[in-house]
Amino acid sequence: MRVGVFLVAAGFPGRDPGRVLADTVELVVAAEEAGFDDAWVAEHHFMTYGVCPSATTLAAVAIGRTSRIGLGTAVSVLSTWHPVALAEQAAMLHHLSGGRFTLGVGRGGPWVDLEVFGTGLERFERAFGESLDVLVRALSDGRVSAEGEFFRFREVDLVPAARLRPVVACTSQATLELAARRGLPMLLGMHVDDREKAAAVAAYDALCRGSGGRVAACDAPRPGSGGHVAAAVGHVADSTRQAVRELKEAMPRWLEPGLAGYVPVDGRGRPARDVPAYVDFLTRVHPVGSADRCVEAILATAEATGVRRVILMVEGIGDHRRAVENVRRLGAEVLPRVRTAAPPP
Repeated sequence: MRVGVFLVAAGFPGRDPGRVLADTVELVVAAEEAGFDDAWVAEHHFMTYGVCPSATTLAAVAIGRTSRIGLGTAVSVLSTWHPVALAEQAAMLHHLSGGRFTLGVGRGGPWVDLEVFGTGLERFERAFGESLDVLVRALSDGRVSAEGEFFRFREVDLVPAARLRPVVACTSQATLELAARRGLPMLLGMHVDDREKAAAVAAYDALCRGSGGRVAACDAPRPGSGGHVAAAVGHVADSTRQAVRELKEAMPRWLEPGLAGYVPVDGRGRPARDVPAYVDFLTRVHPVGSADRCVEAILATAEATGVRRVILMVEGIGDHRRAVENVRRLGAEVLPRVRTAAPPP
């Protein structure tokens, strides 16, 4: 079982964004020292929820500061990237890291980013499948051309070429179907519980199988193969009561203004998130608590879903020193027990 950290570069009030970015790199270094397998970095634009606008750039810096830990993007927003440009970035990171890099991509949302970067709402609503196909071809064949609705260009060589299999953030049925039909592993978010994650894996598996249990054309990752990735909040303390209290005190200060940064590009209404209820959900269903509680929650996710890659959002306390302490305690008190007790695939 692989356990990593998930770093949002959370912009808590009063924190300088440049300092947050530097501290995020330091958390990757701390995660490597603590024994984590991976560190995944998020990309956001024009908001304090996450102050990293280029997950690939931050991953490149972290690659230069580490030697063993895997680096990934969770995610690069494909709706605002040209897929070939993103493939070139991923190929560079693959080579510069000695094969430690994983590209995670997502559809994103109908946010103002689409206006600023000139890709438009249609790239979010209708073009994600075409974008994904161009990206996959570029990272599979070393040569790529396009004759689609949104991308049309002559064949070119990808230099440097690299063979990579992207992971796709799946927060909707439509995106899940696109990933499944291409045999690309899913990244399942921390906003859903084990039951919903298990249902997504089951739906994915059903789409990738023909009648009689035959595997369909897509080269799908089987449950437990290490393909799919499950995100969760991870916070350890001396007791579960203390860990829950700490996050309930800290996280709303970040989430209230951070989530308000999602601005629709077309003026559509956006349901307001009940932040205290959301934090309550996160602390109830994820590895938040004593070391025993954290081990129990991670193993429960593996058992319920078959997913053997878990990434833990470790910044919820809002203080860099405490976040580093959290990473070190998770590495010392939780990871060895999870790896020993993890259910077989």
